[in-house]
Amino acid sequence: MVSKVTAFLVILIRIHAVSSSDPDPVYDFCVPRTNLSSDALSCKNSTLVTVEDFVYAGIKSPGDFKKTGFAATPVSSTVFPGLNTLGMSFVRADFAAGGVNVPHYHPRATEVGFVLEGKIYSGFIDTKNRVFARVLEKGEVMVFPRGLVHFQMNVGDSAATILGSFDSQNPGLVKIPAAIFGSEIKDELLLKAFGFNSKELAKLRKHFES
Repeated sequence: MVSKVTAFLVILIRIHAVSSSDPDPVYDFCVPRTNLSSDALSCKNSTLVTVEDFVYAGIKSPGDFKKTGFAATPVSSTVFPGLNTLGMSFVRADFAAGGVNVPHYHPRATEVGFVLEGKIYSGFIDTKNRVFARVLEKGEVMVFPRGLVHFQMNVGDSAATILGSFDSQNPGLVKIPAAIFGSEIKDELLLKAFGFNSKELAKLRKHFES
């Protein structure tokens, strides 16, 4: 298992090295200084940087998916400063049996997802509304093009895990249900757009309110 994950991460690093969507770095690395009085980016003196700045252990264990059936643990420069300016970020997604990662998209990044455990129905929708989806099994990889809506569902009988990598330090995340029904879009528009009655819309609003 370790060797497969290691090989996968090496491949992703090589991909990101040639296809990063973020600006090219002008230094080998830029580990942010802490306790700054300003919001301006400032790099730690390279002589003070250690290997620990480039190691993160926060995704060794599954996230807590007991309540919703799904848990995502993002790994960005906010929690892993060594990623700063390198044009990439990461996520661990854990699913209970039947758990769903709702349709969503990342406006600033392409995502590559690797099935670490389980069986995941996974896919994306292009701008012609074509659906590209199938069940992925342990060890398989799928790419989700930047800005396209994509989704996952655990179709196995036990918990499942996906490791995702992004070619941006800040990929962004827009969850379609919450963006539509949990936002301040006028009810009149939504009623006309989806053909709901007021009671149905109110129920959706309550479910997705922030």
